[in-house]
Amino acid sequence: MIVTTTPNIEGKAIRDYLGVVTGEAVLGANMFKDLFAGIRDIVGGRSGAYEKELRRARELAFEELQEAAEKLGANAVVAVDIDYEVLGEKNGMLMVSVSGTAVRVG
Repeated sequence: MIVTTTPNIEGKAIRDYLGVVTGEAVLGANMFKDLFAGIRDIVGGRSGAYEKELRRARELAFEELQEAAEKLGANAVVAVDIDYEVLGEKNGMLMVSVSGTAVRVG
């Protein structure tokens, strides 16, 4: 399945617009990962723990988006938007949401 942030796909004609599809993933950040990530951030290094969690959340959200599009009979999703949010009383949750338009291209 073609998934793109652009409103169309070069060389392909959109035959049918099937509707808006979404995918969300909310993951809790581990307390120890938070502690070590904070220490690494203080010394200026990259936070591998957060990067891994963000990557995992993004992959899950895209899988959900594609499954929703397939259920509508789509073979592509265009105009995809990706949003990241920190949730929870102590910012202990990561949320990635993606949305786009399911289409059938030929």
